[in-house]
Amino acid sequence: MKRLGILLSGRGSNFLAIAKAIREQRLLGARIAVVLSNREDAAGLDAARDLKIPAFCIPSAGHKRREHDAEVMARLHQHRVDLICLAGYMRVITEEFVRAFPNRILNIHPSLLPSFPGLDAQRQALEYGAKVAGCTVHFVDEAVDHGVIILQKAVPIKEDDTVETLSARLLQQEHAIYPEAIARVLSGDYVIEDRRYVRRDK
Repeated sequence: MKRLGILLSGRGSNFLAIAKAIREQRLLGARIAVVLSNREDAAGLDAARDLKIPAFCIPSAGHKRREHDAEVMARLHQHRVDLICLAGYMRVITEEFVRAFPNRILNIHPSLLPSFPGLDAQRQALEYGAKVAGCTVHFVDEAVDHGVIILQKAVPIKEDDTVETLSARLLQQEHAIYPEAIARVLSGDYVIEDRRYVRRDK
């Protein structure tokens, strides 16, 4: 059984989607070992505790990034996590963190990377006049929203879309593809060739 560590900063909707996929046996061979947040008021912490999942706040405010990340890494090691899933974690993690868990940190981003990295991806897409948006699950590397892409889902942009309406449709697809991407990684049935994630034939 592979052990997941979830990092979040807010309501934790992607965390809950992962937990639901495990509960419904759509994501097999995995369990959530711990949920961590940098914010005490993150609703995702309460959601995890309601599900009887160990959940802790490691506050980031007033702490140097490396010191904070060292505490987070220590907690993840304590819970013996095999894979880390960033689920609305509004922190850029340090190179030391990435190197400690090579190809073992996943993130989901609300755009078709490499388009519109960083914050407010939905607003960026609308302001640019894009006709298609989407979401991306990728490995985390030392650069922001840059790692090898595992899975993407396109979402057409409607003429009357707002940031809110587009975000809502994107979130539905995020909830669908994140558990699937986790399953693909945990299966081990892939190789990384240059920057390409390639599924191996069984």
